[in-house]
Amino acid sequence: MDLSNDAHTQNIPLEPIFPAPLPITEFQQQLAPTRPAQVFRPWQKAALAVLPLYTATHIAYFLLTYLSSLFHLENFTQKSLALPMLLSWWGRWDTDHFVFIASKGYDEAWRTAFFPLYPLFESGLALLTRNALVAGLLLSNLALFGVFVILYRLVERDFGTILAARTTLYLALFPTAFFLSAAYNESLFLFFTLLCFYQIRKGRWWLAGLVGFLACLTRSAGILLCLPFCYDYLRQHGWNWRALRLDGLSVLLLPTGLGLFALYCWYRFGDPLAFSHAQAGWNRVLSLPGYGFLKAFGVIRQQPLLGFASIHNVIDLSTGLILLALTALTFVGPWKFSARERVYALYGLVAYLFLILFPSYDGFPLQSLSRLVLELFPAFIVLAKLGMQKQVHLHYLVLASSLQAFFLLQFLVGFWTV
Repeated sequence: MDLSNDAHTQNIPLEPIFPAPLPITEFQQQLAPTRPAQVFRPWQKAALAVLPLYTATHIAYFLLTYLSSLFHLENFTQKSLALPMLLSWWGRWDTDHFVFIASKGYDEAWRTAFFPLYPLFESGLALLTRNALVAGLLLSNLALFGVFVILYRLVERDFGTILAARTTLYLALFPTAFFLSAAYNESLFLFFTLLCFYQIRKGRWWLAGLVGFLACLTRSAGILLCLPFCYDYLRQHGWNWRALRLDGLSVLLLPTGLGLFALYCWYRFGDPLAFSHAQAGWNRVLSLPGYGFLKAFGVIRQQPLLGFASIHNVIDLSTGLILLALTALTFVGPWKFSARERVYALYGLVAYLFLILFPSYDGFPLQSLSRLVLELFPAFIVLAKLGMQKQVHLHYLVLASSLQAFFLLQFLVGFWTV
């Protein structure tokens, strides 16, 4: 047989039978089927990674709560305190409002400043615990474990394991992080925020919308999740308007959550924006960015340096400036986020602006800022990047843990700090 005309013998390139596969987009990768083990194994790893940190912080909280009894006892007294008192010391300030709403609902319009989902869950758990405060503490600490797990998993996915561990550690040691264990709605809101963000990054849009809906029923700041939702939706679809699908409408679930509470406020008090108008009770008014900082600096200048007002404003002002610097570093400098990670920087920026746009028109213009910055998780990612330098890491561990111990003792004894 004559093979002289055979393509192989003449080294003639053959046309492929099948065309080369098209590049796989990030969106198409998310549609690929996964096995159950592939889904749960990373979460199990994250839970085991954060469990020692969660346990250690709660042991520290227990010891500080126990030792704070000495502040309530005179020297060498034979008296002792009842055990239930230890628990009651965690019921300070805003805790009373959540407990009241969980027990009796919204009796006056000004209470709508506290959004309904946390006291609703608190009320449900109180059916088991028979005590709304205990229910709130249980709810917050369950949510906190979820915060640690999701934060670890989210950062691990986009930044790596080392930064995931360090970001979680730095959040846990932040001077006001004990509020995540108190009967406040901080941990529940951060739980929903992180979970929504995770679903956004995975391209699970309807699930992200549902979780964002819950975040908006927990705090008004939940509406800010619309920005990362829309930004990453467009990015994952190649910034191509023709690639948009029906699942893009899931972003409407977020304002729906806020709208439902507005509808309730209109029905109950005749004012759909009662939750916004209630801020006047704390002298909070929409102002230009930076006004609160100028006002706080003015108070520090006018009041005695070692006075109550000056010290509190120093705490709030320094916290605000440090978080401002960390937020800026998400955009510029060697620690800035890449184009793929820019959604974190954008959310951190709008969340920061939201916190400082409503200062209080009294002697403490930045009050609560030191607590509310716990929501700015992108800033903690940048802090973790900075902490890769040994000296920064050691300084943060010592300063942050010492300040948190002090602030927690202040809180337990009943002195207002942040």
